[in-house]
Amino acid sequence: MNEEVFINGLYNLSGKVALVTGGGSGIGKRMAETIAKAGASVIVSARRKELLIRTVEKITKLGGKSNFVQYDLYNEKKFSEFVNNVSKFFGPPDILVNAAGINLREPSEKITHESWDKTIAINLRSPFFLAQTLFPEMKKNRWGRIINLASLQSRRAFSNGLAYGTSKGGIDQLTRAMAESWSKHGICCNAIAPGFFPTELTAPVFNNSEIAAKNAMHTAIGRNGELQDLDGITVFLASSASDYITGQTIYVDGGYTAK
Repeated sequence: MNEEVFINGLYNLSGKVALVTGGGSGIGKRMAETIAKAGASVIVSARRKELLIRTVEKITKLGGKSNFVQYDLYNEKKFSEFVNNVSKFFGPPDILVNAAGINLREPSEKITHESWDKTIAINLRSPFFLAQTLFPEMKKNRWGRIINLASLQSRRAFSNGLAYGTSKGGIDQLTRAMAESWSKHGICCNAIAPGFFPTELTAPVFNNSEIAAKNAMHTAIGRNGELQDLDGITVFLASSASDYITGQTIYVDGGYTAK
């Protein structure tokens, strides 16, 4: 196979449109930038407008096409309106990255109905209903990519993470169920489960050097993740390179779950 055809064909996202939730910071921001570098037009969404503007400016500076729609995913009753606004820029999304999420880190005895419902709504409910809203257009085109964000806590229980872990365990199963329902229409549905990466969400962990070092020691590789470690898997799962992969949760954790 010609090397240029292989690289520019399988992994080239030119002509594709991606929607990345949580695209204002952390892993979502990095994934948005990576998908844009591969050639897709990218819409980023989050609650904080100033962070979205920075992401769009970064992508534009890199030569990519991007815009943003400020939106709170807790309000899933307006997803149709949200998707219509997203589609005004470059057309309906072919790729959905559900990167938005919250982790309130509450002891189990302190969890309230409100905090439980908010965690489940943002981390688990909105990824499904947003994907469901995008599904008809992907089905019509016979091509789509849905990338969910799972977690180490999809498989393991951590302290002060009962609600968060429950939501991320649900993402693992949601990804399989999406794949079972939608892959026959050309829509591959997979999840990335990151290990410990330095983001706003994991700041409480990385701000404690002792805990950060302990987590690094627990990996097979011997270090915590760096955001660029997610670039390859992001483009792979967003592109035609993953045409025969669906329903999988891929752990990008340096071997944390292998030990």
